[in-house]
Amino acid sequence: MSVRMASTTKSYLDLINDCDRFPYDDPLKLGDHWSQIYQFMLLDDPRTHGFMLASTVKKMPWISDFVIDHKARIVRLSPSKDNGDPAAACTTAFSKLIQRIIDEDTFRVIHGTHSEPYPIIGANFSVSMERYASTLFGIVSRGAHLTVYTKTASGMKIWVPRRSSTLFTYPNCLDTTVAGGVAFGEGPFECIVREADEEASLPGDLIRKQVVPCGCISYMGLNDRGGGGEAGLIAPDIMFVYDLEIPEGVVCKQNDDEVKEFYLMTVGEVKECLARAEFKTNSALVMIDFFIRHGIITAENEKNYADIIARLHRKLPLPTTPQ
Repeated sequence: MSVRMASTTKSYLDLINDCDRFPYDDPLKLGDHWSQIYQFMLLDDPRTHGFMLASTVKKMPWISDFVIDHKARIVRLSPSKDNGDPAAACTTAFSKLIQRIIDEDTFRVIHGTHSEPYPIIGANFSVSMERYASTLFGIVSRGAHLTVYTKTASGMKIWVPRRSSTLFTYPNCLDTTVAGGVAFGEGPFECIVREADEEASLPGDLIRKQVVPCGCISYMGLNDRGGGGEAGLIAPDIMFVYDLEIPEGVVCKQNDDEVKEFYLMTVGEVKECLARAEFKTNSALVMIDFFIRHGIITAENEKNYADIIARLHRKLPLPTTPQ
């Protein structure tokens, strides 16, 4: 197995710090950079659904459906006409704005193309925006991650893919066996069924019968150079995690152009790759969570055990359910 070498050695807590980077204190009460962020709000809803950078608000080619209050630092989506259907009106407003962003090539994170719809999961009505725009508004995204492993005579082995060198985000990094964003109208498990076939050639029947749901991970990321696009965009995320144990004769193999190749790694090899920061940042968290659940990381062998578990399940400062 060939791996890309990194210059530093990371602890498990270091890897969490690399991903969960947003302040735990109320950002609106902090000084300097964080006090300048804007709250993103929806029609007839007093709750904040996203955090936007001041630079994003300044650069955005706004349309009239969005009302900006610079004194209060609030951006509110408030379509002038909803024809009795606020969900459709809000979704249409997002579509018009994103089309303008694409036409004017305003933000690198959009990279000039449309993407699948993502829900605003805490909204009181069914509203969506395109995936690539989610970090511009700082809304909560959802992902689903499946770790596939095999028990052998020599111990547990884990199927680990390397991402394609052509991907916009985290090219050439190691990743969770199967992972994807949960699209509008889709549940996390259905996302796993879809992605398992597309990314690892695992049949839907196997996934539906044998995959085990294992909870979720939450964090507040900031876009870095690996994530593509503008640095510092705020990225709250919930990752639903699943496990699948397969026999030695079942093989994961790439089925699309997002995966370069698969490795069947020992636990020791995965630990070494984590320490070298080989993994996509949020996929490192999934692997740490897997190690905890399978007794590989314990209170006896990891001094930061309690902190790690707490940090993997952060309470997000944004709503995740409707009122």
